[in-house]
Amino acid sequence: MGRLILFLLINFGALALGSAMIGNPATNEWYQAVNKAPWTPPGWVFGAAWTTIMVCFSIFLYQYTKGAVNTKEFYGLFSVQFLLNVLWNPVFFRWHYALPALVMILLLTGTVAIFTVWGFRKATLQGVLMLPYLVWLCIATSLNAYVLLKN
Repeated sequence: MGRLILFLLINFGALALGSAMIGNPATNEWYQAVNKAPWTPPGWVFGAAWTTIMVCFSIFLYQYTKGAVNTKEFYGLFSVQFLLNVLWNPVFFRWHYALPALVMILLLTGTVAIFTVWGFRKATLQGVLMLPYLVWLCIATSLNAYVLLKN
């Protein structure tokens, strides 16, 4: 149970760190002024989505690490995921670098896809726990790409 709490703290810490680096996108003048995709969800969806994602991801990490895993590969990938997740925020929202942010979110999506495959190989429920993260990243990637192409 201690590992689950640790993963929850790390994952929600990543969200807090990313938020601290950018402030509130709802009051970000640049973000409010850019042409956003017509399918951009309302602001409250982002908080609900990320809460769900981090709870599911933390349970996945807890379940996945209960068995034998290649620790170096697993935690290396987890570290890459952490860094990309945190750093995407200032690259996109603070520095307005839509192209580098798109590259970063594509790499993050690929990283999460690997976790998803690993989860399905180990147990169906573990793969399912990764789907909210993977689906959300696909949506976020499309939103980032739209900002890049239409601004």
